[in-house]
This record gives sequence, C-alpha cells and structure tokens, in this order.
Amino acid sequence: MSGRVLVGVKRVIDYAVKIRVKPDNSGVVTDGVKHSMNPFCEIAVEEAVKMKEKKLIKEVVAVSCGPQQAQETIRTALAMGADRGIHVEVSGKDFDLLGPLQVSKIMAALAKKEDAQLIILGKQAIDGDCNQTGQMTAALLDWPQGTFASEVSLEGDKVKVVREIDGGLETIRINTPAVLTADLRLNTPRYATLPNIMKAKKKKIEKVKPADLGLDMTSRLEVLRVDEPPQRLAGVKVETVADLVAKLRETGRL
Repeated sequence: MSGRVLVGVKRVIDYAVKIRVKPDNSGVVTDGVKHSMNPFCEIAVEEAVKMKEKKLIKEVVAVSCGPQQAQETIRTALAMGADRGIHVEVSGKDFDLLGPLQVSKIMAALAKKEDAQLIILGKQAIDGDCNQTGQMTAALLDWPQGTFASEVSLEGDKVKVVREIDGGLETIRINTPAVLTADLRLNTPRYATLPNIMKAKKKKIEKVKPADLGLDMTSRLEVLRVDEPPQRLAGVKVETVADLVAKLRETGRL
C-alpha cells in the first residue's frame, strides 16, 4: 500500500501537571498551564513516520482540532517527521463542547477530502480518557478498524494488527482503507531534534473550519459539573489476622 496517512494529534495538559478544578466546577484550569501532545498521539505519529521511512506510504498528514495553540502540537508532529499539517479551527464555546463525536466527524470528512488510505489515532487522550474517537471514525466511514494496536504490519492492501485485549493478544488482518488506534507498546516515539524542529517551521499547515467541511458540530452532551476525587484516608496497619477482623468489624465492613 502506498498512499496517504492521516494522524490525529491532540493538545492536552501535560501529564506531569497537577490538574486543578475551576472554582465554579465548570471544568479544569487550562490558562497558564503547560500543554503537550497527547502521549498516545505521539505513538501514532511515530508509527506513521516509520511506515514512510520504510517507503510503505507516501505522505503523513498531522491533524489537530482546537484554537490557535493547536498549531504548536502540529509543529511537534512535523518535527517528528510528518509532511504537513491540517489545523481545524475550533475555539471558544465550540471548543469547550468538542467531544469524540465531533472530532470523528472531522477526521472522517478529512479522510474523504484527502483520499487517505489509513487513519492512525491514539487509543485515547489522557484528559478525557474516552477511547471513542477511533471507533466512531471507523463507523462514520464504514471502514475496518484495528484498535489497541501493539504491532502493525502493512501487507499489500491489508493491515495485520496485533491487538492488546483483556485476555492477552489478538491478531487480525483487515482491508484498507482502515482506522488504527495506537496502544502504549506499539513503539517508542522519537525526540524531535533541533534541525528537524527548524525544518518543521517551514512545513505547511492548512487552516480549515468545520463549516468548510460541511459539518454540524452541535454537541449532544452537557457537562453539569466537574469535581475533584474525594481525598483518600490514610490506611491502618495491623499485626495479625485477628486484628484485621476486629478492625473490619469495628468499621462495619463485617
């Protein structure tokens, strides 16, 4: 298979940042907080770039939805080896309501517009942890899907995918075009070198709006409130099984 691969790259709060809930419980604090590319999206980019290096595909296109800052995430993907980027501009209230269904519609529309043979996404984002976008995108396009991929091999017009499942590993072979979602053990993403970061500044990022793609971005979900998890109480050490049973009875667990 030689063609074009779309890779979704999401801008999220950096994994090392302590999340704080807004005083009005409407969401989490994002202003003045360090952001970076979703780690699973980094794995997706790495896999697509490796395919291109093996001359299995011709072009890697990085796609991100969000405000102007999303271009920083696209530039990171370009520095890792993607050829060009597409920034789908979504801001303000529309961005606050942007969910997996809306992103899936965007990816499906771009796949048709770009005549893509593969879409590679992270299996989930570390902010929402939804694990829905890949599956929804495949459904909207009526394409086969290989989710939770820990190994991917292109075999002509088919893709062999080793999937991580609860019982171990499952190997499937699907036709292209297809949607893949990257699991943690698929690869180790490369670091963007300074020369590649400089080259990425010259690579093209196309700007589009959902309306340009003929999409309705209306959300069917409403976030009522966001709360921090309850504070965990300190544990108690006991010396013997009898002490454990007595403690459980004392706290009403037995």
